[in-house]
Amino acid sequence: MTEWPLRILVVEDEMLVAMNIEDMLLDLGHEVAGLASRLGPALSLAREGSFDLAMLDVNLAGEASFPVANALRERGIPFLFATGYGVQGIAEEYQWAPVLQKPFRSRDLEHALRAAQIQA
Repeated sequence: MTEWPLRILVVEDEMLVAMNIEDMLLDLGHEVAGLASRLGPALSLAREGSFDLAMLDVNLAGEASFPVANALRERGIPFLFATGYGVQGIAEEYQWAPVLQKPFRSRDLEHALRAAQIQA
């Protein structure tokens, strides 16, 4: 398990939400190692980026982020899903992954980050 603070990839298609997540992560002492708002750039970062953990919005402008989760899983990088759909929006093969229900507070984010580390 990686020690804190973490370098985190944020995959989120809503810019205001992404900025809010970035602020929360910084307040928790973490670093945003990358930000992607669409599937293509998110896949590139998932395959080649240098970070400890990833936060994935499930719906990226109409495209599911599960291919990003697949790439992270292949590299052994922990991740969590952040979604307004709740657990019902998560593909069956990823039901084990931590899910952060939007909207969320900083405390919820911290718990989800720790859960993702444990799942790895």
